Amino acid sequence: MRLSTPTLLRQVPFCLFSSLALATPAYVFASQPAAAPGSFINTPPDMTYFALQGDTLSAIAKRYTEKTSNWQILGKRNNIGNDRTIPIGTAILIPLELLPEEASEARVIAMTGNPAYKAADGTTGNLALGSVLKEGAQISTDKNGFLTLALPDESRISIPSNSNVSLSKLRKTKYTASPRTEVTLLQGKVESRVSSLVGNKGRFEVRTNLAVAGVRGTNFRVGVNEDGIANEVLEGGVAVNNASAKKKEELVLTAGKGNIISASGIGKVVDLLPPPKMSDSYLLQERPTLQFQVDTTPEAAGYRVQIAKDKDIIDVLAENRYKDNRFKFDGFADGNYFVRITAIDKLGLEGLPLVKAVTLKARPEPPFTVQPKNKVRAERLDFAWTEASNAVSYHLQFARDAAFKDLLIDKPDLKEVQFSAERPKDGEYYWRVATIANTNGKADHGPYSDVQKFTVLPATSLAPPDEGNGNQLSFSWASEPGQKFLIQISMDAEFKKLYLDKELDKAELKIQRPQAGTYFIRVRSTDPDGYVSAFTATQKITLLPRWTSGDGTAIQSGGGPVGTNY
Repeated sequence: MRLSTPTLLRQVPFCLFSSLALATPAYVFASQPAAAPGSFINTPPDMTYFALQGDTLSAIAKRYTEKTSNWQILGKRNNIGNDRTIPIGTAILIPLELLPEEASEARVIAMTGNPAYKAADGTTGNLALGSVLKEGAQISTDKNGFLTLALPDESRISIPSNSNVSLSKLRKTKYTASPRTEVTLLQGKVESRVSSLVGNKGRFEVRTNLAVAGVRGTNFRVGVNEDGIANEVLEGGVAVNNASAKKKEELVLTAGKGNIISASGIGKVVDLLPPPKMSDSYLLQERPTLQFQVDTTPEAAGYRVQIAKDKDIIDVLAENRYKDNRFKFDGFADGNYFVRITAIDKLGLEGLPLVKAVTLKARPEPPFTVQPKNKVRAERLDFAWTEASNAVSYHLQFARDAAFKDLLIDKPDLKEVQFSAERPKDGEYYWRVATIANTNGKADHGPYSDVQKFTVLPATSLAPPDEGNGNQLSFSWASEPGQKFLIQISMDAEFKKLYLDKELDKAELKIQRPQAGTYFIRVRSTDPDGYVSAFTATQKITLLPRWTSGDGTAIQSGGGPVGTNY
């Protein structure tokens, strides 16, 4: 099998290969095909150039490093002792550090709010998706702003709210596009997700007034806080040093480690707090307000929470900091999101992240439940709820258990906002209702309302009235200790013409016998806890004219007072 020159270069150490090329050029290049003369390939830590006819080291140095004097460095790198003509097709190694730099750029790939920028020439404006930034641009985000930039090598720079960042160096090497990036953090925080720089010998640094963090491919955060500069490494390694110290000290932070750099020096390495723990019950949200809660830990002084469209948390939609372990976000449409939660320790270092996929399905919103609630003492079970403006129907469920596995009623297509059923046995029950709307021509079943628990108790019921000696009517009904009552007697079935409206502490009433006529009677109870029952079923009585003696006493017969009927 014949190998191409690039393949051979990967298999033979470069310094050894150069020696072979000079010692036995006929053997190496006659038996192996060379790349086209004048072409080059990226072979870190060098660029490999294939010589043209008549090339010399000084000509190559001038052409690719812009300094003729660099021919001596090339000579040492390639074991060539003098600046003589090089055979056509010879592989010449050019260290990447010698290549000149050219301008690079950063592009806005995700943003929230209204991030602003100030270009190197002093022009200002607001950023938008797709905006391109050049070296020297300064970016600021407000309370609700967030921005993610992409570099040509697919590195990412995320700038959260209340931050100010300058792209102080945004360049790349000519010919090989090896990145040369410096980000200066003036305020707030910056998170960098850097593509590996090992292969291209690139550089990526985050600078502050106190520290420099340099990487070779990693995911890390740098923040400005009251005590100094916070460095937090999520992946890879970061070399940090105190930029203001006369004697340069350097410390390498590995994954899961962090430290604080202050004016007094480089702080000790500490373990970042582990990812917070959260119940999976928060992964499906059925109310418009997103709510989360994590387990408390004594080491956490606060939390940072972000909502994003992607699991890498590049396209951030909202973020906030909290002192407590409960978090809320409003204003989101139904859909799929990702939440990232980190705990912040007492030094101000942000810990390792918890990232979870979250689904919001809160619409169509359920109606408000009206009845029953808490208790029922009625002869029938009446359900009622408010009307939803976009509803085409409702789904009612009534069960013996809160999980709704033991269903007694399951009505998936009710058109009205009420439903009546037979009264079940005394005991505890649960009910809920959902809205069904028409979305894009299809039935859209929304989440259920909050579960309503209630207790069915013995119904309040009137016993038939007792006329006693004929001059009085006596009413009584079943009761429980501590109850109070309202009894109403009306001359019409709608209870608009009340004959009596009386509150009682006992479950009985005695009144003088009213005049002959038709009357309607009902009673309701109030429990000691304030629960007010529905009125009992209305009872109707008809009192006929009676014969009385001279003292007003009803004339009796074997069947009772003469002339009475009720």
